[in-house]
Amino acid sequence: QVDLVESGGGLVQAGGSLRLSCAASGRPISTYAMAWFRQAPGKERESVAAISRSGSTTIYADPMKGRSTISRDNAKNTVWLEMNSLRPEDTGVYYCAASRLALPTSSRAYDYWGQGTQVTVSS
Repeated sequence: QVDLVESGGGLVQAGGSLRLSCAASGRPISTYAMAWFRQAPGKERESVAAISRSGSTTIYADPMKGRSTISRDNAKNTVWLEMNSLRPEDTGVYYCAASRLALPTSSRAYDYWGQGTQVTVSS
């Protein structure tokens, strides 16, 4: 069992930045691919970014490609998502997730989820 707790969300103006954190406990995350997903009101959950177990490979989904950076520190059991140039359409709940698979992008492949952190971008 891996417990994930997100933090760092909040209200930010368009063009601003946020750094989300995901602290894991229960088991080391070094054997899990990690990812960030988001869900806007009335919309399906979508992928934001994913990172391999070692951190050597990252994948970014189109909505935030070029504006976000995913990183991890296995020694600290923590994953981060740095987001820049935020837009109102980035508003939503951001979730951290862990997968036993190599580097999936589908939410169905992720085994553990955090409760999410709200990000609100005002225009």
